[in-house]
Amino acid sequence: MQSNQPPPAEAPPGYQGPGYPGPGYPAVQVQAGIPQYVSGFPQYMPPSTFPVQPNAGSVAHTVAYGAFPVSSAPAAALPVVWMPTPPTPPKCPPGLEYLSQIDQLSVEQQIELMEMISGYETCNRYEVKNAMGQWIYFAVEENDDYNLNCYGPLRSFTIKLFDSKNQPVIQLSRAFQCSICCCPCICCLQELEVQAPLGTVIGYIKQKWHPCLPKFVIQNEARESILKLHGPCVPCRFYEDIHFEVKSLDERSTIGKISKKWTGLAREAATDASNFIIQFPVDLEIKMKALLLGACFLLDFMFFERVASKHENQT
Repeated sequence: MQSNQPPPAEAPPGYQGPGYPGPGYPAVQVQAGIPQYVSGFPQYMPPSTFPVQPNAGSVAHTVAYGAFPVSSAPAAALPVVWMPTPPTPPKCPPGLEYLSQIDQLSVEQQIELMEMISGYETCNRYEVKNAMGQWIYFAVEENDDYNLNCYGPLRSFTIKLFDSKNQPVIQLSRAFQCSICCCPCICCLQELEVQAPLGTVIGYIKQKWHPCLPKFVIQNEARESILKLHGPCVPCRFYEDIHFEVKSLDERSTIGKISKKWTGLAREAATDASNFIIQFPVDLEIKMKALLLGACFLLDFMFFERVASKHENQT
């Protein structure tokens, strides 16, 4: 005698698409991390190693079937995408081959939370990216607390730029120069030395005297002037981008520019972290591109670094 009951329905197979683990198909995981400056070069710490303190005051609740439980876990950090290493052109200093095929750089200073809260100056850190947002270098200032908080933006500094292999490829150095008057005198003019690789000088960025306007000359390793860098009266510019033009020696043609981006009133008031865009011809000599990158850091320290910190204003 046959039963009239229908046969039991089989369970539907599990979906095994991207991001959904199934039998024999683990979920795709994206490695994420942020630069951490440890032992002379930046390291990358995965988000899973970040200490997470559980919410002790939370009470467990029963979740009904079909409801989505609310997760209190922090969102994963965005992955750091580095620019692929291009072929090395002939006679190119090691580490500068990334600059051979690009015509634009963005330099973004990282916001230091402790500096915002306490008011004490900390070493600056910068992210150097291409036009697609891919990391090229990670720049870190090397300094001590006394120099940072006693001399402010006039301090001497050494900035090293690291590539994706945690190797220092560019070093920027500036000596301390006093500032005893409104208009810079000859003894107060700034100069930045650029090395690539470390120990090999490829050029200088030297300030020229002018009563109001920022004027610089870009020199090669033999101190021969190659380009000029001119900007507007920085204290007279408000709520807008500030452009510094890169000109030829005869000042008849504009080759490129360095632009300090206006990031909004709230951020400009809360922090001195600056964002820059550097534009130059793609066929410009690689060493000249590295010198323009160094000039961007000098401009940041001279004109956009916070003059007085919070604890100085309170005293």
